[in-house]
Amino acid sequence: MGNNSTLLMTFTRNPELGKVKTRLAKGIGEKAALEVYIKLLEHTENVLQKIKTDKCVWYSVSIRQNDIWPDDSYQKKAQFGNDLGERMLNAFKDAFQHNYQKVIIIGSDLYDLQPKHIEEAIKALDNNDVVIGPAQDGGYYLLGMKTLHEKAFSSKNWGTETVLADTLNDLQTQTIHLLETLNDIDHAEDLEPYEAFKNYLL
Repeated sequence: MGNNSTLLMTFTRNPELGKVKTRLAKGIGEKAALEVYIKLLEHTENVLQKIKTDKCVWYSVSIRQNDIWPDDSYQKKAQFGNDLGERMLNAFKDAFQHNYQKVIIIGSDLYDLQPKHIEEAIKALDNNDVVIGPAQDGGYYLLGMKTLHEKAFSSKNWGTETVLADTLNDLQTQTIHLLETLNDIDHAEDLEPYEAFKNYLL
């Protein structure tokens, strides 16, 4: 079992003014929100680049060549489905159809994400059915599995503080490894702990 039996996936929005981080933009304006989002994408790419596995970027709108995700390092696909759960389910189905043994999706808005979190997740799947990285807001920043558990993606109020609890409830028959809880950046106050973002706060 080489590392190429593991697929790391991330979902990304095409970084366009007014289309990303709308809740953050309410606090700091659209231009600043776009700049923060691009920094978060660059951070995510730097972290993923350090992990030696296959990788795939799923774009919200259209696939881009020659962007911050190097074409020689990432498979590139377009998300499809009516809500976040359906889009994630379709991405996991696609990965398992390509015979990956471990499939992990990672959010792209975590300045705290480090390679160690992903390495721990990959290792945890040796002895667990599912691995989850809880987010401080009640969602999750990472979800990994060895076989498809469709109920993890069933209808939820995506983007609310109950997503993690609902997901754990859906998966209660599986063994689950929880990673460290991290802060994902959705609102202006989420930027406060970070030196890199202090210029965006009034």
